[in-house]
Amino acid sequence: MIKQGAYFAGLALFIITFSTGFKTKEEKQFGRIEGFHISENEISNYSVPTIDETAKISFNFPFTGKSYIGFKQAIGVKESQCLYKLVNRYGYMGKYQFGKSALRSVGIFNHKEFLNSPVLQEKAFKALLAKNKWELRHEIVRYVGKTISGVKITESGILAAAHLSGAGSVKKFLHSNGTNGYNDGFGTSLKSYIRKFGGYDTSAIVANPAPRVKV
Repeated sequence: MIKQGAYFAGLALFIITFSTGFKTKEEKQFGRIEGFHISENEISNYSVPTIDETAKISFNFPFTGKSYIGFKQAIGVKESQCLYKLVNRYGYMGKYQFGKSALRSVGIFNHKEFLNSPVLQEKAFKALLAKNKWELRHEIVRYVGKTISGVKITESGILAAAHLSGAGSVKKFLHSNGTNGYNDGFGTSLKSYIRKFGGYDTSAIVANPAPRVKV
């Protein structure tokens, strides 16, 4: 009888000791979870926000939408992932992948200076848009709003396509009702640029037959 009582007492003591040790270990592990960085005293006070509380949080992410800023950033991402110092295997340079002839057309001749100056690249992009808008002014009036080869024509789409292939190629595409297309060295089509960059607000670009970038 005494032996049986001692057995049950020992068993109870073992269970209590085991339970206490297990609880302590779990609390320590929780307190060290990567990303939480809380002490054991803070565990009981930790709470998750309710749905109503979460709904009140305001996120101020930048949203450029279809603005001119949105347009030039979209072009930059497509051309170079917005890398100002990128030069591709064909020699096109900068965020907007300018060729040497396009740079000369806006008055830039120092390629090293161009690559090292984000400000200069932004000015060059705007100047080339102004030049292309002038060269394509009649096409913009005539074709914007129409659908050619399954693509709706917009001013921003025309200007983006001119940046890819030149104003002359855009004229050929529009005048031929889409049958005379163009693809660059990477297989990117003029038509895809008209579609991808359509609907942006480029009204702030003033057409200019001979824009010059001031260095």
